[in-house]
Amino acid sequence: MIEFVITVLMTIVLMYAFRNHTHPIRRTWGRLQTFLMGFSIKQIGEASPLTTLLVMNHQSLVDIVALETIYPKNLCWIAKKEIEDIPLFGHIIPAPRMISIDRSDKRSIIKMIKEGKERISEGRVLAMFPEGTRGYGDKLLKFQSGAKVLAEKLDLIVQPTIIVGTRHILDSKNLDAHGGEVRVIYLDPINPKEDEAWFEKMYHAMEERLALELAS
Repeated sequence: MIEFVITVLMTIVLMYAFRNHTHPIRRTWGRLQTFLMGFSIKQIGEASPLTTLLVMNHQSLVDIVALETIYPKNLCWIAKKEIEDIPLFGHIIPAPRMISIDRSDKRSIIKMIKEGKERISEGRVLAMFPEGTRGYGDKLLKFQSGAKVLAEKLDLIVQPTIIVGTRHILDSKNLDAHGGEVRVIYLDPINPKEDEAWFEKMYHAMEERLALELAS
């Protein structure tokens, strides 16, 4: 955790200094983490070039590290405002122009849609954890409605993604860390306009794939 915090703060400074190069800075930081924390990333499936919204299960800070390391496009993470409010560390949101939302403020959804549209026009891919918080990695938590609203309002192409093994690498709640392998599994992209029940079907598809990966 000490190493993680120090390198995050260094990365924030670099992103403010080189505002037009935040993506390669974050990717380099991700690769550095895989080395310093002693884990590898195995990708299963492909990131669709059509994707404009990436949704994932969430269990560890390493989820973000893994995606920043391997994802080919510049991700724009949508995070809860509590992260931005953390002294110093919270600059990880505004420095690379991520989006923060206040879940207690109903107007925040309007801000998310407006800023999401701007980031997509810049060629970025939005990224969300629809569970809204970290789980234990053994099952999916209930999805919040933010990803559904965002996808349908902006006509996004959604690619569900399963991440396995990151809590073993770093469990920040229990301050426990290990080396090992992280698996990132890209599922087929979804066009919400083609099926009104897409959100529920996506949840079940992710749930089934997570169970399959954990059993293997």
